Amino acid sequence: MSDYGHDLVFGSFVTPSAGNPDHTVGVAVLAEQVGLDLVTFQDHPYQPAFLDTWTLLSFVAARTSRVQVAANVTNLPLRPPAVLARSVASLDLLSGGRVSLGLGAGAFWDAIEAMGGRRLTPGQGVRALEEAIEVIRQLWDVETRGGVRVDGEFYRVVGAKRGPAPAHAVPIWLGAYKPRMLQLTGRRADGWLPSLGYLQPGDLAKGNAIIDDAAQQAGRSPQDVRRLLNISGQFSALGRGPLNGPAEQWVQELVELALGEGVSAFILGSDDPDDLRRFAGEVAPAVRELVAAERDRGAAAERTPAAERTPAPEPEPVAASPARSSRVRVTGGAFAVVPTPDDGVRRSERQVWDESTRPTGPAPDPERTYTAHEQATGAHLVQIHDGLRAELAQIHDLIEQVAAGEIDAGAARSHINTMTMRQNRWTLGVYCESYCRIVTTHHTIEDQSFFPRLRARDPRLGPVVDRLEQEHHVIHDVLEGVDRALVAYVGSPDGLTELRAAVDLLTDALLSHLSYEERELVEPLARLGIA
Repeated sequence: MSDYGHDLVFGSFVTPSAGNPDHTVGVAVLAEQVGLDLVTFQDHPYQPAFLDTWTLLSFVAARTSRVQVAANVTNLPLRPPAVLARSVASLDLLSGGRVSLGLGAGAFWDAIEAMGGRRLTPGQGVRALEEAIEVIRQLWDVETRGGVRVDGEFYRVVGAKRGPAPAHAVPIWLGAYKPRMLQLTGRRADGWLPSLGYLQPGDLAKGNAIIDDAAQQAGRSPQDVRRLLNISGQFSALGRGPLNGPAEQWVQELVELALGEGVSAFILGSDDPDDLRRFAGEVAPAVRELVAAERDRGAAAERTPAAERTPAPEPEPVAASPARSSRVRVTGGAFAVVPTPDDGVRRSERQVWDESTRPTGPAPDPERTYTAHEQATGAHLVQIHDGLRAELAQIHDLIEQVAAGEIDAGAARSHINTMTMRQNRWTLGVYCESYCRIVTTHHTIEDQSFFPRLRARDPRLGPVVDRLEQEHHVIHDVLEGVDRALVAYVGSPDGLTELRAAVDLLTDALLSHLSYEERELVEPLARLGIA
């Protein structure tokens, strides 16, 4: 297992098509709107069907406010490194520190030569790239006195003034496949950025080994090099191959790449808005959750003595302490994770289950103490639920804005040029659809991971787990009702009442369920050592 511990990043790889520039920019802007972290474009200056990548990056950076932007990867033979360094620093300053620099040694040499570039052999390309990195980093280094001086085989800079410095430490990622490029990545780069489609089985492990060894020989740590990966695939109801199947399959495969191959940035090559919505709304949150849980479990195994992880003796009944709405800092000692209370408020006249029939689990032992790590899993569950609660509140707010006609189409979906009620309905539909997928994926993770372990380790929790699973199925049906109401609302201006009713029912069911789940599970998760 090779996990370098980097935070997970999810991005898009958009075709810089010149045929429909509005669509190209709209897809890039959508990537930010659905919650992706990164927007990238390939860089082929000799391709007349493409927009110039650096002009496009600047335009997209001006149309967004949060998402990172990068070339994937910059065609170095047609972009002199001294000029490129100032272009990157300038865009980083203008965008508030949102630029990364992907670099490649060059390919398609006939086209490069036709544009006036110099044809290089593979070995020359690697040497030229290393010289370019030196030029770029010296130009960004404004703390060193004197001009930039690089007397290289391919690039010669004799006294150029340094600066401007970027707004942040711009990472340099290399598109590398062969041993010499991988060694250069380990020596000098901040990231490795290959495309999965160009790799054979075992190439990620081999590449990691070469990068790690080169980094250590250069006095660096392997953790200094982030592992990124361009991916492509298809969402479908049935699994038909790698990254070709339902979102749950994507989640499993990306988790394996993250924990087994050290990949911490997944960049999806697609111009389909629905693919980006599903990738951001359904796949990315689940991958983050599973990787975080596995990392916590691994860290606990290293830190916690075996005796401390042994389940405690059977607890005796004790009255539960009153629930509090505030969160507390998790430390060792008494159990301190506070389940979220159910305030009893209901928006809908309908009831999807009888709450009085919910079973309860064993009461906690008042004498037992818990380590900070043991309590972390329950705290993480509450945090996940809090995110779902916050998103649900945003849906209600969005409905009211749409109903009042207050949402500006440019702000809601900047790739849509005019505001109409139909466009506002479409915006609402996209948001609700994305949220519903997040809820469904979260429940799938619980059904397939946490719940079987809870049953196995404490059979007394069986009735609670059975009830929670039943409620997951009910919530799925309620989510389907929201989907149907959204379809009706888009087709009819009279559908807002039904949509409000469907979301109110979802709110009642989900908030009640989350509170019940926290009340019954946060302590057993700690007591049973489940991460």
